[in-house]
Amino acid sequence: MEDNRRKTTAKKAVPPAPSDPPTIKLVAIDLDGTLLDSSKKISEQTVRALQCLTGARVVIASARPPRSVRHIYRQLGLDTWQINYNGALIWDEANQQPIFHRPMKASLVLEMVEIARDMFDEVLIHAEIMDKWFTDRDDMSHTTETGKLFKPDGICPVEEFCAQPITKLMMLGDPPILTRIEALLLEQFNDKVSILHTDRDLLQIMDKRVSKAVALQKVATHYGVKAEEVMAVGDAPNDLGMLQYAGVAVAMDNAHDMVKKIADWIAPSNDDHGVHAALVKYGLCAV
Repeated sequence: MEDNRRKTTAKKAVPPAPSDPPTIKLVAIDLDGTLLDSSKKISEQTVRALQCLTGARVVIASARPPRSVRHIYRQLGLDTWQINYNGALIWDEANQQPIFHRPMKASLVLEMVEIARDMFDEVLIHAEIMDKWFTDRDDMSHTTETGKLFKPDGICPVEEFCAQPITKLMMLGDPPILTRIEALLLEQFNDKVSILHTDRDLLQIMDKRVSKAVALQKVATHYGVKAEEVMAVGDAPNDLGMLQYAGVAVAMDNAHDMVKKIADWIAPSNDDHGVHAALVKYGLCAV
């Protein structure tokens, strides 16, 4: 059987990498399915390794909002900018302020909500605005990892919280319902929004121009780091762009096949200290 850890060649049409490992100055790491294990924790050895890195900054790149990353940020002792909402927000946690924000127009969000609710009135609507969560129904029958940790900042009619631009729109419900809604929204709004359906009962909708790759490039530029000096680690389709941008792309063993195909190296799974293994592999920490 072919070793699934060897370097693939499907990533970019560039000359073969030199035998010496590249100098990595920034490590961008996804959270769920990557840095966090199945119990949503970071292994002690990975924490120690990330806290002791020398010469490389660690940047969290997640679909989560800032408040849902804060405990991890503090646990790791970070002081870097972070990427939230899949790139719709770059957040300076140390100074509690946004650096970059690309929301959707309120009118566009209202139009999508109206179409979804016309089809299936039971679909749950959640909206993230910067770092606050609004919904029109107190119903947690379907929720997110952030929803398990926090309560909504406001429960009010959609028209009220959609009176301003929306950072991320979420629709939650039974998988067959979301599949039909996704198809209709893509048919009508594919040129305006990007839709992620990585969880069976959740659609995440953001501005079309949003991606972890775009945000990572902005963060790397801020720190004076070239793309070839970036290592990105991820597991899901929404990580593809940032892995393609980075000089070194690492996929977890539990990653989607699309992610594995573009990876330079496949690390052990998120339940097997995969991030730690990647840091060791590329000389960022001792064994």
